[in-house]
Amino acid sequence: MSTCASCPEVTEDTIDHHRRRLLAGAGAFTTLMLAPGVSLMMAGSADAGPASEAASAKVRWGILIDVSKCPDGCTVCVDACKDENGWSAKAGSRTDPQWIRKVTLNDRKTGVVQTLPFMCQHSEQPPCVDVCPTGASFKRADGIVLVDKHTCIGCRYCMLACPYAARSFVHEDVRGQKPHAPRGKGTVESCTMCVHRVDAGKTPACVVACNKSQNRSMVFGDLNDPNSDIAKAVGRHLVTRIRADLGLYPGVLYQGL
Repeated sequence: MSTCASCPEVTEDTIDHHRRRLLAGAGAFTTLMLAPGVSLMMAGSADAGPASEAASAKVRWGILIDVSKCPDGCTVCVDACKDENGWSAKAGSRTDPQWIRKVTLNDRKTGVVQTLPFMCQHSEQPPCVDVCPTGASFKRADGIVLVDKHTCIGCRYCMLACPYAARSFVHEDVRGQKPHAPRGKGTVESCTMCVHRVDAGKTPACVVACNKSQNRSMVFGDLNDPNSDIAKAVGRHLVTRIRADLGLYPGVLYQGL
């Protein structure tokens, strides 16, 4: 590298300084696309929640889905998620939001067909976090994986890295946002496990709706608590993690699959 006497000295500190300014500028640009008055859950507040009860690694939130109790054609969990978080698939949209969707599995050998809800698997080792260049994709201490849309630059590396195709990119302007679930054009989004409800001591909207429908195919709770309903169910039944061979240890488990 050539140098000159009049040029300012370039050090690691100055490089870090300019890098921070670049990322701050990208985050500010993304923020302009969000609805006025809508705030986002920052990556720096990964332990967000009630002041007296921050997210902790002692807790591992998870959802267990009993596929045998999930009727074909039932969409109550999807509808509940749409209502709670303010997203929907618009006619003519380039991509459909992937917060939660019903998928159909076909066994080619036996001909058995099963439908099941599918969303972000909230893995213990999430690939989306590993590839994110700005830290916008992050995992909370309690296992919930989120996207900080203030720092998401829309590169979509996380979408490529996700083996579950559980994330979608917002191509169009967004209207009717919920204050607790902001969405921004040019950013990536996915299931948040209704983190705003979890932090308030409540259950995700999809699980509540499923139980109200009498299907009762979804159980939410702390996988680390042996006395929780979900931990007891996991202990009684044979459960499956999608793509367990990847060693990502998802927080969403399936029974009867």
